[in-house]
Formats: sequence, structure tokens, C-alpha cells
Amino acid sequence: MTGSVRSGFLLTTAISGLFFPCVLHAETSEAEVAALRREMAMMRRDMQGEIHRLQMRVSRYEHVAQSKGNNAKVASRTTHPHLVAAGAEEPQPVFAEEPSNPVHHGPRTGSEGHPALPEGPVASWAEFKAASAKEETVHIGGIQVGFPKGRPTIASDDKAYAFSIGLLAQEDVGGFFGMSPRNGEAKGNFNSLTQNARRLRLYLSWRYKDWVVNVTPDFGSSSVDGTVGLFEANLNYTGLRNTTLTVGYFQPRMEEESAERSGAFEFLERPTIVDLVRNLAGGVARFSVGGEHYEKRWLVSGYFTGQKFGDRSKDTTIVDSQTGAVIRAAGRPYVSKDIDVHVGAGATSVFKVNENSSGRQLKLSDNMEVPLGETSLLTSGALTDVAQIWAAGPQLALRWKRFLLKGEYYHIGVQRDHQAQTVHLPSLGFDGWYVAANYTLLGTPRVYSEKTAAFTTPGVTYDFDPATGHWGALEVSGRWSVTDLYGTENQGGEGVNGNQQTVWQGGFNWYPNRHIKVMLDYAHFIVTRSKGVSGGVNLFGRDGNAVVGRVQAAF
Repeated sequence: MTGSVRSGFLLTTAISGLFFPCVLHAETSEAEVAALRREMAMMRRDMQGEIHRLQMRVSRYEHVAQSKGNNAKVASRTTHPHLVAAGAEEPQPVFAEEPSNPVHHGPRTGSEGHPALPEGPVASWAEFKAASAKEETVHIGGIQVGFPKGRPTIASDDKAYAFSIGLLAQEDVGGFFGMSPRNGEAKGNFNSLTQNARRLRLYLSWRYKDWVVNVTPDFGSSSVDGTVGLFEANLNYTGLRNTTLTVGYFQPRMEEESAERSGAFEFLERPTIVDLVRNLAGGVARFSVGGEHYEKRWLVSGYFTGQKFGDRSKDTTIVDSQTGAVIRAAGRPYVSKDIDVHVGAGATSVFKVNENSSGRQLKLSDNMEVPLGETSLLTSGALTDVAQIWAAGPQLALRWKRFLLKGEYYHIGVQRDHQAQTVHLPSLGFDGWYVAANYTLLGTPRVYSEKTAAFTTPGVTYDFDPATGHWGALEVSGRWSVTDLYGTENQGGEGVNGNQQTVWQGGFNWYPNRHIKVMLDYAHFIVTRSKGVSGGVNLFGRDGNAVVGRVQAAF
């Protein structure tokens, strides 16, 4: 007798014994007896259906015994389900189903080996069901627990309801050297050795079919860790083909560098010009309404945006909130096994900036692409009576086998509200660009993701295991970036000028497995003088160096 027949026989016997009436009271009428028998027949049919379902589940995990010579090999890669006795409070048997496949450490295909990115595009219901079907799961009644794409997930058997938790943790340690100030200049905050929790994000995601809610608190910071904030809180609809519609606090992405996601960066942080542009009308936790659509060879996105989460708590004098827009169009006109060509453009506009007790003001400023809480040396100065801001520029990239070359250029325009001024301040134009090169030494090279129109991380073919000669994935990168915030003399008013920053960087990234990343960056920066930098730390221009390491965990 096969295992499935035996299981069915035992369950049928138990159920029949449970529901078949042993004694009928003598005073029970014939009509009541007939009704009771009909009810019992219906219950028996329902239970027979449940028995059939359980039999199918058992048979799915039964395997034919292999020859004696292959017994050890078979035992190492196949397991069998076992029936666990139900507790007193449990209404039905519970199957503890062990995965039929062991944990996969390699070799992996190119698509399987790329590290987990918790900030990836929102999966549609169809994509979520496909991902869940491929991963090992444990079924408990009508609930399944699994790890689709490495993320702990609880879902209903039909996968209509689901809840998942993700993580991105980045810990930085490093410092500056060669930062001695000139005579008459303040020293500034440039620690020789310090630490910072850059990103500590918990990705909480609730799903009902194609409706997905994401809430992600962030316990890290680019300047001072220990500050609790919000990365996102939004509602998404994915029922349209290759399309995600979003409303809520979100990060619209208009640059290729931002579209890569922070867990996949080649360096610790984005180039300065990208950070400045993305934060005009986008950036982390910006209220957004819009969507994104992709095909195999192109992607378009557009969002109407408002204020950032926390704007009103940081400045209680805001009387008129910011509005703006972010758009992007990108594609790859040529693609082959060894070549990927990326061409795109992004644009953003701030229709009006937040108005507070001091009017509509703007100050562009950034660090030296090193997130250790240092004093920012680059600034535009405080710009007053701002009417509108916009930025636009192209993005290009070329991958040839293991080598990747990319770059972006953006121009920022600032218009003033001359009607509100007694002295007409000038309109301004700022520029910035970067060029980055990357080469994959170990593992599979960075590849193009059609869902984000950007390049993603190298692939880990085998997990780190020195005993077998496996070392994970390793890449080396170099970048040159320039940001010029000097528009005209006295652009922020009498004696307030912007300045220019140049950063040269080199670094290594090591991926021992799909969830861990170790980074080491060196940066040399040159910043021209500006009286617009507070504290008198850049009266004559500064240059210096930084070495920073990062440990990252993500799922």
C-alpha cells in the first residue's frame, strides 16, 4: 500500500469515527434523524475533499527510492515530509514540510547570483507568486512561510495576502587626513577616526494581490547617526502590465546613479551633483504621486511631488509648502551578450520652494561624498527670493564584458522673484558631472536591469569558502566628479558666493555572498574658497583626503 493510500485510509477511518453517531436518543423524531444524516453526509463529502488535498500534498513530496549506490547522494539532496501530531487547540493536522532542495550556495546563474536589494522595484502580484513558488516554503494550514528573494515572508496559500520584512544595514568607519587649516581659518569637523550608521532601514511591506503598502523607518543618517527618520511610507498598485503607480512618501528617481539603489552603489555615496539634483524635488521621503513603466528596452517615469516628511516639524514657520515634479526617460539602444549601451535623460522642477518666515530661500550644500558627519565645504550660499528651480541633463553608460563606464551631467537653473526684491538678485546657473569606471575581478559582472534602467551589482557565483577556493565577488572602481556652484559674484547677496568641488575616488567592493557587502574607499577632494560656508572653515580653499570602510547587510 503506497504512503498516500495509507494516509488517506487512516484519515478516513479517524474522521468516520469522529463524525458517525454512536447513539441516537429514542425520542428523536424521524425528521430530525433524516436532517442529521443529510448534514453528516455533507460533512463527510467536505472532509473527503480535505483528505484528497492532503494526499496530493503528501504525494508531492514522496520520492522513489534510488539504487543502493546512490542512497547517500539522494539523502543529501531530498527529504520527506512527516506528520506532526496536532495540539489540543489545533483543528487540523499540521505538516512540517522540509524543503526538497538544500540551501543554494552555488554555482548560480547570472540572474540568481546578484545580491539582494531591499529597495528593488515593487513586484506585481504575478511576479510575487512566481518568486514564492520557486523558493522553499513551509505550509501551516492555509498559511505559508518562506523566503522569496531572501526576504522573510508570510503569505496565504493563494498568495493574495502577504507580509514581509527586509533590512539594509550600513556601518561606516574611517577618517580624514591632510586637513590642516590655513592661518585665520577654522579647523572644522574632520575626525581622524570616527564611525557612523549610514543606513539602518527596516522594510515593512503588506500586500493584498496587486495592492502593496511599504513603510520603512530609518535609524541611520548621512551626518549624525542616532537620528530616527523615515525612508518611505506609500501605497502602490501593480495591476497594470510592467507598471507601478505610487502615492505617499517615496523617493522618485531621475538619475541612473539613484536608480541603482543605495545597496548597489559602486562607492559609499552618490556623486555630489546627483545628490543636489535629486533633492530639489525628489529625494528620500518626498511626498509623491506618479508612476513608472518599463519594457525590455526602455523606461519612463513621472511624479508630482510636494514637501518632505518632517519639513513642518523642522521649520514650524512654513506657510506655503513646496510643489514640484520629477521625470525620467531611459533606454538601451544596443544590447548583446557582451555589450550594454544605456542612454537616458532626467529633469526636475520646483514650481515653488517652501515659504517660511524668511520668505522662499534655498541653499545648495553637500559633503565631499564621504558620509562621516564632516563639515560641508561646498555651498551656493543662502539664496533668497527664489521663484523657481529646475535641473536637467543626460546620462550615458557602456558595459563591455566585465568593464563598465558611465557618466551623467546636470545643469541647475535658479530664477529669482524680482517683484519681491528691492535689489534685483541675478538668476543663476550651476553645473556638475561625473565619470565612473568599474571592473569586476571575481564573480559575474554588473548587468543592466530593465526594471530600473540602471546597472546592478556583480553576481556571486559561489559563496565565500576558502577551503574550496571560492571567494565571492570582487570589483574595483574609480570616479571623478566636479560640482560648480559659482554662478556670479554676490549671488546670495553682498559678499555671499558659491564655490567649486572636485573629488577623485577609488575603491574595492567585496561580496562574500548575496547578502553581505564590504567596501573600502579612498577620496581626495579639492574645494575652492567661499565665505558662504558657515564657521569660517573655507576662507581660502581646502583640500584633503579620506579613507572609509563600510560593512553592509541586506535582504
